[in-house]
Amino acid sequence: MTGSIIRHEAVVPLSAAGRRFDQALAEMFPDYSRSRLTGWIKAGAVTLDGAPAAPRHLLKGGEQVRLEAELEVEVSSAPEAIDLDLVHEDDHLLVLNKPAGLVVHPGAGNPAGTLLNALLHHDPKLAELPRAGIVHRLDKDTSGLMVVAKTLATHTALVDMLSRHDVERQYEAIVLGALIAGGTVDAPIGRHHSDRLRQAVRDEEDGKHAVTHYRLRERFRTHSLIQCNLETGRTHQIRVHMAHIGHPLVGDPLYGGSLKLPKRATPELVTALRGFRRQALHAERLSFEHPVTGEALSFESARPEDVNALIMTLRSDLAANGPNE
Repeated sequence: MTGSIIRHEAVVPLSAAGRRFDQALAEMFPDYSRSRLTGWIKAGAVTLDGAPAAPRHLLKGGEQVRLEAELEVEVSSAPEAIDLDLVHEDDHLLVLNKPAGLVVHPGAGNPAGTLLNALLHHDPKLAELPRAGIVHRLDKDTSGLMVVAKTLATHTALVDMLSRHDVERQYEAIVLGALIAGGTVDAPIGRHHSDRLRQAVRDEEDGKHAVTHYRLRERFRTHSLIQCNLETGRTHQIRVHMAHIGHPLVGDPLYGGSLKLPKRATPELVTALRGFRRQALHAERLSFEHPVTGEALSFESARPEDVNALIMTLRSDLAANGPNE
């Protein structure tokens, strides 16, 4: 499969005199990452006054730059006709509502049937982008909103926005324990020492900075409905942080521990808690500035039926028993 050809021409500004070719090029063509531009320079796809030049070449200013490169296929996975719940789409990006149970990327145990396969079917040109334009992820059993880039320029911009924390991501979760108030968890996260499937709170030397803000929305007898806002985006961040402070997410198979049933729980609540087989976590709101138009975008996703049914059952249990002492 042949990729698209991109062509650009520009003149090196006089202010770039004495600077390295690759450094100046990254500022001249900010739609592409510096590593990608460096690769194109080395491959001869970028010329200086009609001739190849090394990335370290020092510029004089005023040189003519020509970029002509083919966007190679980055993704080899097969397209699959999997329904997508699209919330927004334009020429540069799309926003979708991922259902619980859908894996984002192909991997061990999930070679197909993923969101990435569905995106390639929706728009085959996404194969030219890293991970088919996916710039952040949700766990398989977390539902909610995701943004996907449709062009290389948008991909570069969104990755940069996410690293600067310029994308607001808000979640709703049901956790164990009747919280009194909200708070902030500021604790580094890294790979678990012995279980490669798990993350864990680590010390600053081998953990990555991670901050989660949570706010109490509704308190039940032995559970709470909370809102979580991420300052960082580490793997399993909300799940690890809430478990770390003793309030794991309901249904979480990795961090939730054994099932805990409230005393005097109604039969309906017992059935609901035993039957809830995923972490009760939903990415309900996504807000950011459009990287091309500059428009302020904000999207909301309705609470999934399974989470809503559990909340209704928790409310009924509270009404039947009153708050725990």
